Amino acid sequence: MAEKIQKMLNDYPAARWCALVLIALMMFFGYMFVDVMSPLQALVEAEKGWGPSAFGTYASAEYILNVCGFLILAGVILDKMGVRFTGVLSASMMFAGAAIKYFAVSKAFAGSGLEAWLNSWWVALPGSAKLASLGFMIFGCGCEMAGTTVSKAIAKWFKGKEMALAMGIEMAIARVGVFAIFSISPIIAEKMGTIAAPVGFCTVLLLIGLVNFIVFCVLDKKFDKQLAEAGVASEEGSDEEFHVSDLGKIFTSQSFWVVALLCVLYYSAIFPFQRYGANMLQCNLEGISASAASNIFRWFPIGAAAITPFLGYFLDKKGKGATMLMCGAVLLVVCHLVFAFLLPATHSHFLAYATIVVLGISFALVPAALWPSVPKIIDEKILGSAYCLIFWVQNIGLCFVPKLIGSVLESSNASNPAVIAAKAAEAEFIPYNYTTPLVIFAAFGVMAFLIAFYLKVLDSKKNLGLEAPNIK
Repeated sequence: MAEKIQKMLNDYPAARWCALVLIALMMFFGYMFVDVMSPLQALVEAEKGWGPSAFGTYASAEYILNVCGFLILAGVILDKMGVRFTGVLSASMMFAGAAIKYFAVSKAFAGSGLEAWLNSWWVALPGSAKLASLGFMIFGCGCEMAGTTVSKAIAKWFKGKEMALAMGIEMAIARVGVFAIFSISPIIAEKMGTIAAPVGFCTVLLLIGLVNFIVFCVLDKKFDKQLAEAGVASEEGSDEEFHVSDLGKIFTSQSFWVVALLCVLYYSAIFPFQRYGANMLQCNLEGISASAASNIFRWFPIGAAAITPFLGYFLDKKGKGATMLMCGAVLLVVCHLVFAFLLPATHSHFLAYATIVVLGISFALVPAALWPSVPKIIDEKILGSAYCLIFWVQNIGLCFVPKLIGSVLESSNASNPAVIAAKAAEAEFIPYNYTTPLVIFAAFGVMAFLIAFYLKVLDSKKNLGLEAPNIK
């Protein structure tokens, strides 16, 4: 009996990696839904009448409630109620929000009394965009809560083990979700003749993700029972109960704020870019279809997915996390400047593919080093809240940047002859000039590099362990 207690469930590689796959699949389906309409921007404008500004408003909606404080509440829920309750709640919210968004773009909504009412106010935004934004808000709350829940779950199951590798693999699986949806979303929409089809497909996948997490809960409950039998406090029954006042320890941590600022600056140049990336390629590579542009852009997450597990392994064995953050920020700046100036001048498909893959490598370097660093600077008791607060700061940028980019794209092309002619002819494709938005993305990357450099200096002064390996 003593031997059984000494060897925990997470000591078995098969058990802990099975737990990882179950929760990673939930995020895989979540990431698919996040970008299900990203490669369809031109089709959405033609079918639903959403211009760049409306599309930007819809993209920003994912983060609005999180910015208004939901993520802070999510952190408290996670630390008070534990991984299992919070995970099921977040997966359920993702599914509910997705169902609303699907209805908004479906034929059942078109021509309904609800659409007529929604069209009667704030006429600058179509009724379908309003309802889709509401669904995306609810989904966004669940998705961000799920992200923090998964991070804490991995920290729990892989403590003292291959934590960075596990987080890297989870992120890689999620990134493949972006690749998958950029590959199949245009195909499904084209075959079915409507943007509602891929949205409905991903909504069903989110239901499967909810079931996966429920299965994980069975494993996690057994793990907690073993911890209790061994006299080890678990998150569900800790002697050190979480108190809201503990949040003060996070807010007064200089290291936390540096990491949070790095996070918001870097991700503001990634996720909003994903919303416009396929359309940007279609505009900068003359004569290609939306489907062809999506086929190029889909390789962005593959660069990240392929290298992230190896980076996690390197971090576990060798460290150098702060250095990796700096390298990732430099690659980000270079890629956006290439998109802004070289690609429109050359129209080179090879350059587009190469830059997309390099951007994916940047997207591997920063998250792979960033998220395993948080447990090194934050007490485990308040780790869930720390992750949520970082996501909250990140969501402030992610909420406003898509709207900013949409507005800048529209205003900077107001006198563009090609755009004016295409709109006058009611063409399905509008050839926007993306130079100004891409320069804005590059500027975010420059600021992220400066913050990463400061973090490395801070690590050397305070010995935070960011450059140290994870496996002791």
